[in-house]
Amino acid sequence: MRLLHSLPFLSLAALSRASEDSEQEPQHIFANPVDDSAYKIPTSQESAVLGRRILALTPLGTLATVFPDTSRNRQPDGLGGMPLGLMEYVADCEEEGNPTILAMSIGTSFRNVNGGSNISLAQQWTPPYPPDKRIKSTGFFDWLFSREDDSPKEPFPYSAVNLPRFSLLGYIEKIDAESTAALSACFVEKHPDAKYWLPGNPIHESEFVRLAVTQVYWIGGFGDRAYIGWIPVDEWKNVTRKEWESVSLPGEKKGWNEWSTSDL
Repeated sequence: MRLLHSLPFLSLAALSRASEDSEQEPQHIFANPVDDSAYKIPTSQESAVLGRRILALTPLGTLATVFPDTSRNRQPDGLGGMPLGLMEYVADCEEEGNPTILAMSIGTSFRNVNGGSNISLAQQWTPPYPPDKRIKSTGFFDWLFSREDDSPKEPFPYSAVNLPRFSLLGYIEKIDAESTAALSACFVEKHPDAKYWLPGNPIHESEFVRLAVTQVYWIGGFGDRAYIGWIPVDEWKNVTRKEWESVSLPGEKKGWNEWSTSDL
């Protein structure tokens, strides 16, 4: 136990610690406040710029499709209409925010699309560096009485729900074969191992396609300090390379504060 020699000291310590722990605690998690927030919430256009940077820097995403009503070989019965999410390699090889995907005809996601399924792509920002200051669940009295946090070590050193992510809704569109060489160079730069299943490979039939974006749903982080909602597709498509290269995302550099809104 920490020995305190006077009540005034205790009061000051309590106020200081309480202020430190609650200064920026989120008041809204999954929705923006109806009334004014204590923070300046980014606009949908500003969020579109951040989202386009995530697309440019994030090589993986989750494609969501649904199974068709008719069963296929080696597929259990009764899967019609069931959703399926699978990891997929993604690259940002075009200028309008339509993700480039190397589709293999044998892939379940693309077989579902060929069977009439809608499709969406979800991506999330993963910071390369942990924050210097973490969001903590312990409070003032844990600190005062030196109570240690005995909970298991976190599997990742940041609050994932406080970081931006989005889902792109749209449809698959084939890209003309004349663009294959340029797309191959772009895609392999992001995914070196993909050189083995580029179009024309002897293993599986493949082709480059784009996810033509028609809707964008964005969650920028905690709702009292980040935009949550739909981004107009024109705002998403009109973001320029200069714009997304001029911003930064939380954790791109060392020494960031998990509570801070300056990186959003």
